[in-house]
Amino acid sequence: MKRLRNPRTGVDQGDTGIFSDFEDGGQMWTGTGPRERRRAVQFSEPFARPPAVHVSVSLWDMDTSAAIRAELVAENITCEGFDVVFRTWADSRAARVRAAWLAIGDLPHADDWDVD
Repeated sequence: MKRLRNPRTGVDQGDTGIFSDFEDGGQMWTGTGPRERRRAVQFSEPFARPPAVHVSVSLWDMDTSAAIRAELVAENITCEGFDVVFRTWADSRAARVRAAWLAIGDLPHADDWDVD
């Protein structure tokens, strides 16, 4: 986690493999129609509130004999982590995908009060 000069703002980042299906004939490589893979990501330390999360493809190994159709999103974002989700459909074939992510948000601070 990187702490900005403002001690209430944090930046966390990482890179995570979502799947590698070409070696064992997995559904992303051999299947057709709608398919989805999820990978849970945990932040290095919790945010005070759910942060803004950006995901991008850092490794893309796709078959080019058909159209390449894919979606990469962050879902279920909490203070502790999120799910990175890769989806494809029709006859697209994905051998493997890795995603880079960046989270920016409020951090807990010693001056925070919890008043009920």
